[in-house]
Amino acid sequence: MLVATYNIHRGRGPAGLFRPDRIARVIAETGADLIALQEAQHYLRPGKDMLDAGLIEREAGLRLLPLSERPGEQGWRSNLVLLRRDARVLRPAVGLRIAGLEPRGAILAELDLGWGPFRLLATHLSLGAARRRAQAAVLLEAMQTGQGARLPTLLLGDLNEWRPHGSALAVLEPVFGRAQAVPSFPAFQPFLCLDRILGHPRGLVRSVEAHDTPLARRASDHLPLKAQIDTARLGGQEC
Repeated sequence: MLVATYNIHRGRGPAGLFRPDRIARVIAETGADLIALQEAQHYLRPGKDMLDAGLIEREAGLRLLPLSERPGEQGWRSNLVLLRRDARVLRPAVGLRIAGLEPRGAILAELDLGWGPFRLLATHLSLGAARRRAQAAVLLEAMQTGQGARLPTLLLGDLNEWRPHGSALAVLEPVFGRAQAVPSFPAFQPFLCLDRILGHPRGLVRSVEAHDTPLARRASDHLPLKAQIDTARLGGQEC
């Protein structure tokens, strides 16, 4: 199973031009079975779609993950999840409030893409270190809720954390282990590891790499990050 995370910078490339069609093509390039997007909604007009869901489905074969409490919106606080057409949603996806001065949040869902059930947390953390630390604690707390509290978990998103043992990563490391660090920002010459894909139990995420193509370097200020998942650790196994 291939998953990805991608901060699409409100559909604007490094030059500032609004080109959401490029985002759709980059998503298709990744070949991901599931991708979490950040900065994928208009902050002041969340009911106005930023992306053409039909185009993405045609280009990449991925559909929107609906949120139970936001039927008229594509996502939640700039977070949006796309997944394979045949994916099963085991529990309705919900938006989590994680606090912070910026409009930050997370999406929590329980899914099965054909290899077994798992929990997904897709998020975009704040710029301030203290806020990121508090937000990471909220995400860990969310893992303990619901009937699938012991499900394998994938955490995908822009954590805004470039230090190997920075504030958010220090909170998450006891559960997820040390995060693989792959530069993804800025897209034209990446050297900061702001985007992360983490898995619980440890070993769930096998390998992580940036999706670095000429189109990806023009479409956003971040490169997508993608990871191979060890599906043998899914299959309904509890952690």
